[in-house]
Amino acid sequence: MAKKITSRKENYSQWYIDIVQNAGLAENSAVRGCMVIKPYGYAIWEKMRDALDKMFKDTGHTNAYFPIFIPKSFFSKEASHVEGFAKECAVVTHYRLKNDPNGKGVVVDEDAKLEEELIVRPTSETIIWNTYKNWIQSYRDLPLLINQWANVVRWEMRTRLFLRTAEFLWQEGHTAHETREEAIEETERMMNVYSDFAQDWMAIPVLKGVKSESERFAGAEETYCIEAMMQDGKALQAGTSHFLAQNFAKAFDVQYLNKENKLDYVWATSWGVSTRLIGALIMTHSDDNGLVLPPALAPIQVVIVPIFRKEEQKAALMEYVDSIYFELKKAGIVVKVDDSENYSPGYKFAEYEMKGVPLRIAVGPRDMENNNVELARRDLLTKEIISRDNLAEKVLALMVDIQRNLFDKARGMRDAMSYKVDTWEEFKKQVNGEGGFVYAHWDGTAETEDKIKEETKATIRLIPIDGVEEEGKCVYSGKPSKRRVVFAKAY
Repeated sequence: MAKKITSRKENYSQWYIDIVQNAGLAENSAVRGCMVIKPYGYAIWEKMRDALDKMFKDTGHTNAYFPIFIPKSFFSKEASHVEGFAKECAVVTHYRLKNDPNGKGVVVDEDAKLEEELIVRPTSETIIWNTYKNWIQSYRDLPLLINQWANVVRWEMRTRLFLRTAEFLWQEGHTAHETREEAIEETERMMNVYSDFAQDWMAIPVLKGVKSESERFAGAEETYCIEAMMQDGKALQAGTSHFLAQNFAKAFDVQYLNKENKLDYVWATSWGVSTRLIGALIMTHSDDNGLVLPPALAPIQVVIVPIFRKEEQKAALMEYVDSIYFELKKAGIVVKVDDSENYSPGYKFAEYEMKGVPLRIAVGPRDMENNNVELARRDLLTKEIISRDNLAEKVLALMVDIQRNLFDKARGMRDAMSYKVDTWEEFKKQVNGEGGFVYAHWDGTAETEDKIKEETKATIRLIPIDGVEEEGKCVYSGKPSKRRVVFAKAY
């Protein structure tokens, strides 16, 4: 099966597509630009969703659900928001079909035109803030900490499975607060939740920072983000958290009676991550043999493959395998036994290697006689014979080691692809060559930012939150600059 994978050096884009398809993660649907997430791919998303959902609830948030359809007039209430999303919106204009009088299937019933068009949810700020005005009356109703798991539609013309599709799955948090300070604290808290998830669960090191004004979310006063580096030298925005100030509260008249018995507008945040995290997982860890998954997010953490040639060996061997299976399962390990006889052991080994299963255990009659198993690590592509004794304890330790190894490897890659440049020639050479995170001085103007993007396709990924002041000159304009920002080409 590994022969189906195009090498990264030969064609990185095709390598990515090959892994998505051959690992059984997703496929293109009959609807242009949309994807079908297959069971194995969806199982990874469920692992992500469950971990994040617990993290949200641990920080005081509760889940709700809001309509997928949003009245068009709602988008007109916050000017920058509608400007930011207008070109990506799918619009519902009619509510009924009828049989084609010419006998050619069905057509839109022209008499069923909606009085007001409905926008298919690209994001939910407008419908949610229209709802919040009924929920928030007093300071006693605050803070309001809501998250929803949903699908959204953004009419993309150039799509790539998981990374950019017309419809995708995500979560979006929407919170309301008494003060500006509380809202900013929430915005930063959720950025840190995303950073912890990326590093602890996905084994992906990320940079934390804020977006430049031109890269902010439409309607936000500040956008915080985490950025990851992929193996091809391109950045990927892995999560955003937005400080919305009072923009949406004023647009939808969400006021509350404060402790001084006066009406005031609430302060807002929104934040989200999506199924593009699966794309980040693939492009950070995988190799030319297929998918590589960190144990924390693997739908199957250990697969056991029994090997026997003679039918009379099967019963005793399967009893040995079952004892291993139940020991691992009791220890909380997600384990599968593949005793199907339709495929050879070699085929199975290649299949689970393709799917990125962290550990493979092979057991044959000789292993059983010697009280051994053969362990194969997906991250290192190594094999060893070990004793069956205390196997669960050994496997749990290996899971921790694999998770750590993947993070360390990804961090090493990221650090090796991070560069400081001081001149325009250095800048162009780097972003148009190996790419990576390029730390460079910027004069802070949108004009310079636009010129750099136009000439190199590199954008400001973030202004580092922990960045230190450093006198310098903008790489493009030569004007004074007090700190470096991070540029990269990106997905």
